[in-house]
Amino acid sequence: MKKAVIALGGNAISSTGRDDIHVQFANTRKSLEVVVELIKQGYHLAITHGNGPQVGNALLRVERTAQEIPALPLGVIVADTEGGMGYMIEQSLQNKLRKLGIERDVVTIVTQVIVDANDPSIINPTKFVGPFYTEKQAKKLAELFGWVIKEDPGRGYRRVVPSPKPIKIVNSRIIKQLVEQGVIVIAAGGGGIPVYVEIDKTYEGIDGVIDKDLASAVLAIDINAQILAILTGVDYVYLNYKKPDQRPLEKITLSEAKRYLSEGHFPEGSMGPKIEAAIKFLESGGSEVIITSLINAKKAFFGDFGTKIVKD
Repeated sequence: MKKAVIALGGNAISSTGRDDIHVQFANTRKSLEVVVELIKQGYHLAITHGNGPQVGNALLRVERTAQEIPALPLGVIVADTEGGMGYMIEQSLQNKLRKLGIERDVVTIVTQVIVDANDPSIINPTKFVGPFYTEKQAKKLAELFGWVIKEDPGRGYRRVVPSPKPIKIVNSRIIKQLVEQGVIVIAAGGGGIPVYVEIDKTYEGIDGVIDKDLASAVLAIDINAQILAILTGVDYVYLNYKKPDQRPLEKITLSEAKRYLSEGHFPEGSMGPKIEAAIKFLESGGSEVIITSLINAKKAFFGDFGTKIVKD
């Protein structure tokens, strides 16, 4: 059985956060071309997606309606965007498959993801979310909502939240069963909802976000997928990115990926988590990681394109 997890980049559905719902549906339909091709080839799939622009919009709504309706915690906002974006992906894929005469069920699962309650990022949050503010605006919002605000150097002030490392997908057993039955599962959207396990084994939410690519790797491990595909905004992973000696990486080994990461080639805020996700997946039994642009994903899967990371 060929099993793969496809991680759609956060900008696949709305690159600016200002697109209306009709544009978002159109973008969603375009993003599913490689998914449909993989289904034709007999792959059993789980799909994850980013939600950065959508969460940013939701945070603006919370800020601007604070005097009229109760604020929503970030974990609930992540759940809301998982459901709404999952609906767009699910319906768009159902319609594509129906037109092609392909009988495959598609389902969205709003996904809780277990993290460590003592993760360092919970004590010292560093993940920027939402819009930029002036220092005066930022201080006012911090007082109003109890937010932690930090300066994003050269850009302004923004809210920062915890971004703990994902440990396990709460719904992994049922997701694995569904994928193996041929159901296409949309899960762990935006990295999933961060929760920790209490002493009495109950779950409790955390007001934070999880990196989507790291969560995708955990999902791929939990369902025993062979391939993890991370679809982003660039065709390749590069050494010396955007420098005169920039070099694309076409096929590298796990040990090479670890070495390049330790040498500082992949910044924390961009390619770093993707390489970390690739390393975690391959070290835990995965066979191959593909990192490439959404627009060229088919060429990467079925041709000589994109960055492929394999075991030594």
